[in-house]
Amino acid sequence: MHLVKSIATALLLAGCSLASAVPKPAPEAQFGKEHQHPFHKPAPKVFIISMFAPEAEAWWNIPEFDLLAHNITLPGTSPVYPDVYCTADYSICQMITGESEINAAVTVSSVAFSPLFDLTHTYFMIAGIAGVNPEVATIGGVAFARYAVQVALQYEIALRDLGPNYTSPYIPLGAYAPDQYPGSIYGTEVFEVNAELRSLAASFARTAQLADSDTAKSYRAKYATDSGIYTAGTQAPSVVECDVATSDVYFSGTLLDDVFANTVKVLTNGTGVYCTTAQEDNATLEALLRAASHRLVDFSRIIVMRTASDFDRPYPGQSAIDNLLYADQGGFEPAVQNIYNAGIKVVEGILDGWDKTFAAGVKPSNYIGDEFGTLGGTPDFGPGRTIAREEANALKKRGVAKRGRRL
Repeated sequence: MHLVKSIATALLLAGCSLASAVPKPAPEAQFGKEHQHPFHKPAPKVFIISMFAPEAEAWWNIPEFDLLAHNITLPGTSPVYPDVYCTADYSICQMITGESEINAAVTVSSVAFSPLFDLTHTYFMIAGIAGVNPEVATIGGVAFARYAVQVALQYEIALRDLGPNYTSPYIPLGAYAPDQYPGSIYGTEVFEVNAELRSLAASFARTAQLADSDTAKSYRAKYATDSGIYTAGTQAPSVVECDVATSDVYFSGTLLDDVFANTVKVLTNGTGVYCTTAQEDNATLEALLRAASHRLVDFSRIIVMRTASDFDRPYPGQSAIDNLLYADQGGFEPAVQNIYNAGIKVVEGILDGWDKTFAAGVKPSNYIGDEFGTLGGTPDFGPGRTIAREEANALKKRGVAKRGRRL
């Protein structure tokens, strides 16, 4: 990891410190003078959210800007990735959450609630790799989501233990069949972000030249079928607008993929299209939503971008185990490269259009937020704000605790 020297300044807040690395002496005096009395918080225009080292490093040592001009160590961030990185003028910053929902939730909360930054006008861009559904897109491709769905937040019964009336091992919490809406709602099941901003970001990304590999070209050709169900998966990488499933379980196989595609459809009232699968997005969005409820961030300024590193299911005749554990799909390197190739176009689009469009914000035409309507408005998914809030306590009301279940 290429670290750059940060400077000790009067900016140090309680529990916050600037870390040091490779020398960069020039900003020291300027930063100290500029931010003494009164204290002016850095207010990034774009905050890139990476999940682990390869995603983060895609942004380092690039010609457009130097993200490593400042390292800011924050309490509550990952012990593996404790630093927030920023350009010299703090217009662009990056955090690395660590993989999985818990790491993402804690890291993003720590940054969003930190007193060091003013994030009220910041655009957050989740920029990571993901599995991909070959019915919708392909490895190496770039997907921008409107919905993030926590697909594994369900009852699970082992396939061998299922009765004859069940075809899915997953049943929504508080429900009795796979196609029913959850009867017990936690509030993190679905998040909806700004569809207008999503389309703008996708339009910027479509100007990028996307990376590919010979191995990926050969592998995706295996998804050609007479029915054409995987036609999208056989195509060259492109930019698409479709939705992301969140699960700490790294799943593979046609059965589970179809189950979770149905979960996305059910939980978004038929609007969402399952396209990519990742581990962190609902956790990240819940942390940002809680910060938004305190007016620390603007939930309408969130972009969810995932690049496809691997197919979520085998090609015809291949086993799910081979697809998951052994096959060289050739998608990882292009996916990581396309985080930068597509993402830099989004960042530049926001910065170049700041005065004209982005400083004031991109007004959403759709509902944004969670199932509870935490930020106001009327959710266009779920049973409605009032019922959702009532169902959040449904297990207790139904007396499940008397049967020894966890509340």
